[in-house]
Amino acid sequence: MRTAIVLFNLGGPDGPHAIKPFRVNLFSDKAIIRAPWFIRVWLSRLIANSSAKAAYENYQLMGGKSPLLELTEKQARALETVLGLDYRCFIAMRYWHPFAAQTVKEVKQWAPDRILLLPLYPQFSSTTTGSSLSDWREAAAAAGLAVPVTSLCCWYDDPAYIAATAALVREAIEDAMAQKPGLPLRVLFSAHGLPESIVKAGDPYQAQVEASSAAVMAHLADTKVEALVCYQSRATPQKWLEPSTVEAIAQAGRDGVGVVVVPIAFVSDHIETLVELDIENRHLAEQAGVPVYVRARVANDDPDFIRAVAGLVRRAQVPGLYQGGTACAKKHKDCPGAGMV
Repeated sequence: MRTAIVLFNLGGPDGPHAIKPFRVNLFSDKAIIRAPWFIRVWLSRLIANSSAKAAYENYQLMGGKSPLLELTEKQARALETVLGLDYRCFIAMRYWHPFAAQTVKEVKQWAPDRILLLPLYPQFSSTTTGSSLSDWREAAAAAGLAVPVTSLCCWYDDPAYIAATAALVREAIEDAMAQKPGLPLRVLFSAHGLPESIVKAGDPYQAQVEASSAAVMAHLADTKVEALVCYQSRATPQKWLEPSTVEAIAQAGRDGVGVVVVPIAFVSDHIETLVELDIENRHLAEQAGVPVYVRARVANDDPDFIRAVAGLVRRAQVPGLYQGGTACAKKHKDCPGAGMV
């Protein structure tokens, strides 16, 4: 059977001209700004304009654009190599090219026997996976793409994914230990934040981030390091999940412990790892007196990670919803698989 694998991710501007429209698209999404459309449109432009200069400067640090598309393409090609000729990967970004409508046409032209929708978000959130899946369904319906579809909901505790992540974290811990032998270390599992109101409304993201982090730490029990889950990239005035990564770094400075930052919710490098964590937060750590600051590598096209994703693909054989990990509790009603098992 010819299987089309659609890899979903956030997307990113492909040049300075795209920075503002990308951010407008992002903050116009009703899954992120949960307000009437006319307020949402106004807010998206207000947020994009208010931080336009800082956003432009940050993207300049990465050559004027996001590397996310190129890195996702590498993941796609690596995944095809592992899976073989009956599989082909397509990319659909949520807020910048290639959009779902364009990718739907490419998939339809290839004429697969089945489609697997595979969000590159291990932890489900209505603001990421949920939004991407809804966007795809609308585009597929408009294009008349009628092929059996399997939607991968989440894979936050998939054993192979956890093992691949733990190997990257161990590498970072060993780096930090080598810099200052004997120094106490704290692993900060830094995930993109969410407003608390979204989690209280039934989004499982926080619970899944905590589960991923705990599973990784179970692999690292012999390292005897402590761990904390924290959240980065606050973008609106609402109360967001706590503690923030900035607060966690400041506390590490007060406690005199080294820090290993793990971008637990990301599988590809982009502005939030390459600029926010590597540059801005590293500077904050220096100011706070943190004795060692190391950021763990994200997966990108790491062979163990690609093999883990290939395993998810091979197991997702039945049309409908497939969960790579444990089903969500019923209270997480925003998850399409809540309470299934």
